Amino acid sequence: MAKVIEVTDTNFSKEVLQSDKPVLVDFWAPWCGPCRMMAPIIEEIAEENDDFKVAKLNVDENPLIASTYRIMSIPTLGIFKGGRMVDQIVGVTPKQRVVNAVKALV
Repeated sequence: MAKVIEVTDTNFSKEVLQSDKPVLVDFWAPWCGPCRMMAPIIEEIAEENDDFKVAKLNVDENPLIASTYRIMSIPTLGIFKGGRMVDQIVGVTPKQRVVNAVKALV
């Protein structure tokens, strides 16, 4: 089963942009209440889906990537395919909506 990958400014390109599978990236921060609400949903999605990768990026510790993708609100879920962000979902979102958005790209 898949696990959530921690990505940083350093490994983002390798893990996300160069991935052969779509990648769901959770842009979050430890102080963010809604991010903590999404965390178990993100974990479940990672455990239940092998046809795409799931990653988390702490925006406080990795400002370069957050700035590059103009992440203004968290949680933001970025959906990446073929080296670019093709969709994003902002705010607390039901699990099935997130899964459907990513699976549409698989």
